[in-house]
Amino acid sequence: MRISTNQIYDQNIRAIMENQRGLADTQESLATGKKLNRPSDDPVGAAKVIRLTEELDQLKQYQRNIDLVTGSLEQQEAVLDNITSAANRARTLALQAGSGILSDADRRAIGAEMEQLRDEVFDLMNSQDADGNYIFAGYQSQNQAFTLNPAAAGNAVTFSGDSGESFVQLSDSTRIQSTSSGQDVFENVLARRNFSITPPSTATVTESRVAEQGTFDTFHKNNYDPVTPANNDYRITLQAGNQAQLTNVGTGTVVDTVSYTSGEPFTVKGMQFTLTGNPGDTVDFALDTPEKKNLAQTIDDLYRKLSSDTSGQDLRESLSDAIVGIDNAMEKIGLERSSIGGRLNVAESIYETNLDLEIAAKESRSSIEDVDYAEASAEFAKQETALNAALATFPRISGLSLFDFL
Repeated sequence: MRISTNQIYDQNIRAIMENQRGLADTQESLATGKKLNRPSDDPVGAAKVIRLTEELDQLKQYQRNIDLVTGSLEQQEAVLDNITSAANRARTLALQAGSGILSDADRRAIGAEMEQLRDEVFDLMNSQDADGNYIFAGYQSQNQAFTLNPAAAGNAVTFSGDSGESFVQLSDSTRIQSTSSGQDVFENVLARRNFSITPPSTATVTESRVAEQGTFDTFHKNNYDPVTPANNDYRITLQAGNQAQLTNVGTGTVVDTVSYTSGEPFTVKGMQFTLTGNPGDTVDFALDTPEKKNLAQTIDDLYRKLSSDTSGQDLRESLSDAIVGIDNAMEKIGLERSSIGGRLNVAESIYETNLDLEIAAKESRSSIEDVDYAEASAEFAKQETALNAALATFPRISGLSLFDFL
């Protein structure tokens, strides 16, 4: 086959340019550390790199979310721990105030400390995060969660937030609760269940109180009717043979019958009565409507009682209300602290998982786009040799002529 001079020049120039382009690409890879410097280098690999980069960016955001939610939960745990300490102190003081050896001045002194504890708990329930948001205000985080009005006729401490709860995404399939509403943690706390003597009563009631709170709570929970108030009315009827019969007035059901001695205390369904009367005499009472009261309000109620020289049955009832209210509040706070601990454990576990996924994604991306320096250096040397050979041989080939052999 005959080859023209133009073809010889074109082929050699094309070969030299190809070698130069390959050498330049290899040199660029060595300089950047990437074998994928533009999508055209490997379209399929470039698409995979884009997906892996997006995955890594998402994992970084998840890790930032975990750092933020961990800090928030740890702050909430610290706040609840301090509230628990204050509640324990308030409970100790309530038990101390019930001692018969204390004077009114002693109780007023305890009341003064109760006021300080109320203020401490109130401030903690209004805790703010680093951004100034009120932790327990729900979605109304820009507004104070609780307000205190000492002059209020009813409850002095009221909740001003809502029931909103925030969640944070930690992975593609997992999100955890980052905040809890004060309505759930502090407001939804049952106050002490009780009953009230109601007219008409023909027997004389010397004393009536809840003596066995657990037994009475069970009775109250099983029998309180929020729909039909008449079913919450009960009657104790004194019967011959030193018996006292407890009957539901609304339904006519006989609930229990216990032994009774006039002027001596007796207990039925956790309620203790001291009555005097004759067979046929009755005492009517009603189950009180269940109430909910936050811890600061419970402490405030006791502070007011201790500051007003309350004594006798009224003081004992107030102390019982406070102790049960504090216990219920501490139980609710304990459940929330357990929940926070569980969420922190989940966040820590997902953090470690995300780290593993991040390492795997980086390795995959590196295998696609990062250059192998040993391989690239060898390739560069080979391409350089090929280019030098082409440059050296082209003048010799282009200079050949038939006249050289004649």
